[in-house]
Amino acid sequence: MQTTAPAGAAPSGNRLLVRFLLVATAMYLVWFFGYEQWLALDGRLDAALCRHLTQAGVFVLRLAGFAAGVSPTIPTLVMMDGQPSVVVGAPCNGLVLYALFGGFVLAFPGPWQRKLWFIPFGMVIIWVLNVLRVAALALNHHYAHQSVDFNHHYTFTFVVYACIFGLWMLWARRLAVKPY
Repeated sequence: MQTTAPAGAAPSGNRLLVRFLLVATAMYLVWFFGYEQWLALDGRLDAALCRHLTQAGVFVLRLAGFAAGVSPTIPTLVMMDGQPSVVVGAPCNGLVLYALFGGFVLAFPGPWQRKLWFIPFGMVIIWVLNVLRVAALALNHHYAHQSVDFNHHYTFTFVVYACIFGLWMLWARRLAVKPY
């Protein structure tokens, strides 16, 4: 009976799971001490992401022909026809989603060459979804404000997390597998 895997054999499922959990735990600790205990308290990264997302959402709205702008006094407030519409706050700037997505891909086994392009690719997809979400919520507020709370907390959350799950599945089922 052989107790060790032959040279060149794929690692066992239990070993891969333990590796995934160890890497995920290490990345969580880096996130906790790097972001939660330092960057979040500073606030500049979150503020910059919120301003950028606001500007991008306004750009999309203007591109679609709507009278949208950024408030002259609040750089994270989307204005529609001169009226306040949507404020982009730190919980909605996408940073946690980027970290969650990137952390999963880094922790999941797979070729580094693919991780180097897939992580930025996925983050761009998440950013585009978030920009579209800001624009859609501004339109929602402008035309049917009574449903904004529901759409913000449920509809768009479901859409974004479903997309992230789809990207994870693409990674796990197609891209993490080494070609033979």
